[in-house]
Amino acid sequence: MASNRHLGRIIALQTLYEQELRQEAGDKAFDIKEVLERNIERYKKMLDDMEFIRQLVAGVTKQAAKLDAKLQPVAPEWPIDQIARMDRLVLRIGLYELENEADVPPKVVINEAVELAKAFGGDNSSKFINGVLGTLLRQREGGEDKAKPAKKKPAAKKKPAANAKKSPGKT
Repeated sequence: MASNRHLGRIIALQTLYEQELRQEAGDKAFDIKEVLERNIERYKKMLDDMEFIRQLVAGVTKQAAKLDAKLQPVAPEWPIDQIARMDRLVLRIGLYELENEADVPPKVVINEAVELAKAFGGDNSSKFINGVLGTLLRQREGGEDKAKPAKKKPAAKKKPAANAKKSPGKT
């Protein structure tokens, strides 16, 4: 069986999402390793690269503040804590992979993040994720000034009741 990293990324996202929710709720009994193993167990018959998932969750967890610090200048209109939780986690996973998974081509990393955003984010999440990670990739490759944020696309017209500022993934 070939490695199914897409499913692995879904499991990592699920685990990281639960971690944020439970930590925000003050759950002192939360154990990320226990939750991760439970989530892997559900899909173990379809997986053969469980170490990839473990490394991804551990890396994103350990480097969350560092990843957020790199993401913030690229999306300055959205403070990290105001970006929809799912979008923030997908961005962290994508950036972590861009920086730490040399065996995965950067365009594959971005495509995978976009697919996660389409599946689990809001209506505009995939465009937002693609723009932020694409900008970070260009910065890494030296093709863009590091201080230059991703270009903001004009917002679609909304009904007057939807005037509150929301991140692209919030619904």
